[in-house]
Amino acid sequence: MPFFYGTEIASRLMLGTAQYPSPAILADAFKRSGAGVATVSIRREAGGERAGQDFWDLIRDLNVQVLPNTAGCHSVREAVTTAQMARELFDTRWIKLEVIGHADTLQPDPFGLVEAARILTEDGFQVFPYCTEDLVLCDRLLSAGCGVLMPWGAPIGTGLGLNNIYGLRSLRAHFPDVPMVIDAGLGLPSQAAQAMEMGFDAVLLNTAVAKAGDPAAMAEGFAKAVEAGTLARRADPMEPRDMAAPSTPVLGKAFLE
Repeated sequence: MPFFYGTEIASRLMLGTAQYPSPAILADAFKRSGAGVATVSIRREAGGERAGQDFWDLIRDLNVQVLPNTAGCHSVREAVTTAQMARELFDTRWIKLEVIGHADTLQPDPFGLVEAARILTEDGFQVFPYCTEDLVLCDRLLSAGCGVLMPWGAPIGTGLGLNNIYGLRSLRAHFPDVPMVIDAGLGLPSQAAQAMEMGFDAVLLNTAVAKAGDPAAMAEGFAKAVEAGTLARRADPMEPRDMAAPSTPVLGKAFLE
């Protein structure tokens, strides 16, 4: 199982906690998936006295690692303040850092992301930056102190899968020892399996499970796909080739006239 900042995770599947039809369905999805990490938006906990307490009790009962995030933040100041609130509320140094730069695609702001990552790591946070697959950006994030990268597969909530295979393969090859999680854009278990076959350490998703007709079944499907992709990667798969090759040897075969 992967290690993030020295902590071993029970599963290579991480799940978000938003948009589920009910708390019971959310809990069932986590149970059937065996997910090892739950991402939680601090904004769920921020309004009113004891607001969100029932939700937090539910997350605690899942008995998984909690990764609070700065979802919806559009500036460095907002993201840093939200992270500091999350540290107090959830008693963890982990933070999934989001600094959104484009309203339509929800693409991260690369400049704000690096600045916020540097501020937070200097303040003792262990940062999981939601980023694109850009090599220069990722190098800057590592230099800022990040020990994990979370490149998107596609824009959040689209279900498009791995949009830039070349870019993701290049990123994985360029930083072979950096833990990496494909975050956002996955819609089908087959896409999660593909990410694992490419050598990524885990996948994080929310909408594909929460908005499925049967969220718990979809969560289980993703869990099995992640396992299959991991096994395939470890098995050293064959390289694709242009020409056909017989699976049955012709040496020793009888030729009849």
